[in-house]
Amino acid sequence: MHAVALSGTDHTRWLVTNIVGLVVVVAVAVLLSILVYLVKVIDRRVATVRDTLKAAEANTADTALIPQVAGGVDAVLAEGLQHHLFLGRVLGKVKS
Repeated sequence: MHAVALSGTDHTRWLVTNIVGLVVVVAVAVLLSILVYLVKVIDRRVATVRDTLKAAEANTADTALIPQVAGGVDAVLAEGLQHHLFLGRVLGKVKS
């Protein structure tokens, strides 16, 4: 094998091509690094949303008890009203 001598123009073209290739490789590496970083940020935020939804699920797990509690509150209020009316009649403040 023998070396081929390049003219000044060909040498400049090879040099520019190599520099452009190096810039493209560095740009791709930077963009991929940014992509990896953003994927990690998204993954952390998805985990946060998942944990928040699990907490919300735990907070609303006993909503089936709300009607039972409401019924008990109504019963207590009705009983309190009966006592109020009875005491009002006994004390003469409520007319029958």
